[in-house]
Amino acid sequence: MLKTLLIEIGVEELPAVPLLGELGNIEKKWAKVLEENALMCEFEFYYTPRRLVLWHREFKSAQDDTTEELFGAPVAIAFKEGKPTPAAEGFARKCGVSLDEVGRAEKGGKEVLYYKKEIKGQPSQALLEGMISQWLRSLSFGKSMRWGALEESFIRPIRWINVMMEGESVDMTLFNVKSAPVTYVHRMHSFEPQMVADEKQYFELLESGAVTLFADDRRKTILDAFEALEKEHGIAIEVDGDLLDEVIAITENPTPLLGSFDDTFLRLPPEVIITSMKEHQRYFPVFKDGKLVNQFVVVSNALTEDFSKVIEGNERVLRPRLADALFFYDNDLNKGLSTEGLEKVVFMDGLGTLRDKINREHDIADALFERYGDLVAAENSLSYEMNQELVQRAVELAKADLMSEMVYEFTELQGLMGYYYAQALGEADEVALAIKEQYLPEGEDSPVPSTRFSALVALAIKLDTLLGLFSVDQIPTGSRDPFGLRRAVNGIVRIALAHDLPFDIAATLRELGAKYEGIDFEKLESFFIERVNQYYKVNPSIVAAVLASGEREILSLDAKIKAVASFVESDSFSTMFSTFKRVANITKDFDVNGPLNIDLSRFEAVEEGALYKAFKAVVDAEYDSYEAELDALFGLKPQLDAFFDNVMVNAEDEAVRYNRKVLVASVYKTLLGIADIKEISI
Repeated sequence: MLKTLLIEIGVEELPAVPLLGELGNIEKKWAKVLEENALMCEFEFYYTPRRLVLWHREFKSAQDDTTEELFGAPVAIAFKEGKPTPAAEGFARKCGVSLDEVGRAEKGGKEVLYYKKEIKGQPSQALLEGMISQWLRSLSFGKSMRWGALEESFIRPIRWINVMMEGESVDMTLFNVKSAPVTYVHRMHSFEPQMVADEKQYFELLESGAVTLFADDRRKTILDAFEALEKEHGIAIEVDGDLLDEVIAITENPTPLLGSFDDTFLRLPPEVIITSMKEHQRYFPVFKDGKLVNQFVVVSNALTEDFSKVIEGNERVLRPRLADALFFYDNDLNKGLSTEGLEKVVFMDGLGTLRDKINREHDIADALFERYGDLVAAENSLSYEMNQELVQRAVELAKADLMSEMVYEFTELQGLMGYYYAQALGEADEVALAIKEQYLPEGEDSPVPSTRFSALVALAIKLDTLLGLFSVDQIPTGSRDPFGLRRAVNGIVRIALAHDLPFDIAATLRELGAKYEGIDFEKLESFFIERVNQYYKVNPSIVAAVLASGEREILSLDAKIKAVASFVESDSFSTMFSTFKRVANITKDFDVNGPLNIDLSRFEAVEEGALYKAFKAVVDAEYDSYEAELDALFGLKPQLDAFFDNVMVNAEDEAVRYNRKVLVASVYKTLLGIADIKEISI
């Protein structure tokens, strides 16, 4: 029989971030409990700051009856001379029956002991307490707490439990709380417990008690109100998705309200105001004509006819935070940008202080500028010498804002505050922008530095971190990467590609790492190459094939990988593949790195000459892309097929045999300049 089942766990207000962090697992964990108890069914999960709710429209009143087949020892072993052996008696005990009740069956071609056990399904009500307990204890919110004399812990104290099956309350006790047919509505509607007659009334009570149970409904209420405020006031509200999720998680009756603050605070950088509002108050910033204005939107959970006091209260709370920020800002500007004090801040054991790190970054920036200085200078109106001087200035000041009061208060603004301070203090625009963009890219979807000048500064910083940590054996293992070295390598690759900076992985790492003691360069290069493998979303064997060619320069690697991928993913490649795989296999024991001198006088078959002529034309031609070169090389398929069909490569004459292998090896060697075809799997 199918019945409705409602489970409500009432708690003190849940913190939004831990709840949202576990949100994706809550339903999965309940489904697992249902499956383990043979009660799997469809259900819905709802939450508000004060409750976790599971709703089942059709729930089995009892587990299904099942049967279990048990097989024992072969009869020949279970009975000796007509008498039961310990094997037979042990099987009967295992089945919980007398030996007379044990039957026989055939298994694996032998007659064995057999018993079919009928298992009666248990009533669901008898299982629910254990199931709900298992579910609650499986939830992982990070930190948990204890309350009263209870030894168990949960994210917040559990205050009520309401479990109802088809209108009847199910008795149980969890976390020292006895279940009862009651619920609680919005506090400003009533503090008293509300008696619940059945599941239908439960949902009605919440709705009439100003509790919007469904998160999607709360989201729609908020966004609809945002739209109305925007139309009424001619504003644009910045909707941060994470912040919206938090607000949905902490409200039961959301009402967006428009507040304001003194426009004096607009002297602060917009990010400071926005960060202060979002991080500390969960306010949404407001814009007009693309500029931040002295207004904000707060989503209230209050239940009232007059929200003026709510707005005034939030305005009053925001003011001292912005006043503090303005105080920090002015103090920092008065002190100026300086790295003084960084000599006392340890960067990493074995790598000295942040001052030491800056000094190493200066050296790397110098080496990089020797390589890319012309490219940097070509992008702006400054001279080569001025660019070089300003790059060093940017490296020097990149970490200066770490000593500022603002970054001490808002650590997430490091780099950004240095940008604003540099601008305000008259530093060159290139320097200010490089300070701002020094940490880019910060993730897969993050932009890269916008100029080559900024890119060079970001590269110097990332490369020192990579080389330095490898020098003190702080190498990522497994999924652990506490210092973000994988992200740093991805950033180096993306920057080089975005700004057309030739970057030879092996040569650059060894040259720049010469001043660092203790680096295992083979391990470092392997780590870097591993990230290159992960970077490309193509058949992994394509990347392996290009790497096997010996290519290590990032721009060429990229071009070759894309060229090979375009051919491998084409419809015609499978017909070409067998021919060129044969080319690779024939020469697998041949030294293609040595001189390959083809002796035309040794040709005995017309197919040899035809292949040579076509190959020579391909080699002598000039190509504007690797795609064009590959197209020409794969165009040798007809001549190669004719050669393989009509010419015996392993001729009896040693000189002829060698000459034919040289011809095939020459084709393979030319292909190897782009990729090792034998590494590709399709």
